[in-house]
Amino acid sequence: MKFLAVDTSGDRLIAVAKNGERREVFDELCPMRHSVRLMEAVDGVLKGAGLALGECDFLACVVGPGSFTGIRIGISAVKGMCFAKDIPALSLTSFDCLAYADGEADTIAAVDAGHGFVYAEGKGLPRGYYPISEVLSRQEGGTSILVGAPIEGLGGKTVSLSKGLCRAAEALAERKTSAAELAAVYLRKSSAEEGR
Repeated sequence: MKFLAVDTSGDRLIAVAKNGERREVFDELCPMRHSVRLMEAVDGVLKGAGLALGECDFLACVVGPGSFTGIRIGISAVKGMCFAKDIPALSLTSFDCLAYADGEADTIAAVDAGHGFVYAEGKGLPRGYYPISEVLSRQEGGTSILVGAPIEGLGGKTVSLSKGLCRAAEALAERKTSAAELAAVYLRKSSAEEGR
C-alpha cells in the first residue's frame, strides 16, 4: 500500500508517506504556518519514501475536528493533489488518529478546543464539543483518555499522532472516495461566527 497522509488540524503539521516503510515530517510548533510549510513537508516525505505523488494508491487528510483554518488548508491541498493526479482521497478524523495510535478498546479520544473545552469521542461519549469537566466525569475505571498533546485540566495518555495517522490510513483505506467528497468535520461554530 502506497499513500500520503497529512494532518494540519492542530498546532502541529504531520505528513506521512508509506511505500513499504513510513517516512514522516512532524513539525510540533506550526500554528498559523500550515500554508507555508505543508507542500515542503509533502515533498520531503515523498522523496524520503522514494515515491512520486502519482504512484500513491490514495491521499489521506485529517478533516477535523480541530483548527478551522488548518483543516481547510489540508483539505484544499489534498483535493488539489488528488484532482491533479486522479487519485482517490481518504477522509480521517482526529479521533481516528488518536484511536489507532493507541489500539486500546476502552478509550475516549480528546482534542483541545480551547477555553476549557475539548472535542471528544469514545466509550459512552458521542462525538461532540464538551467542557473538560464532562469528559472527566465519563472516565470510568479502565477508560483512558487519549490526547495528541497535553490538554490543561484534562491530563490523559499522550499518543503518537504520526503513528496514529499512518495506522488509521492503513486500516481505513477501504473508505477512500473521490476527492470531491472530502469535507470538514466541525463540531461547533468558528470563533468568528460565535462573535457575530
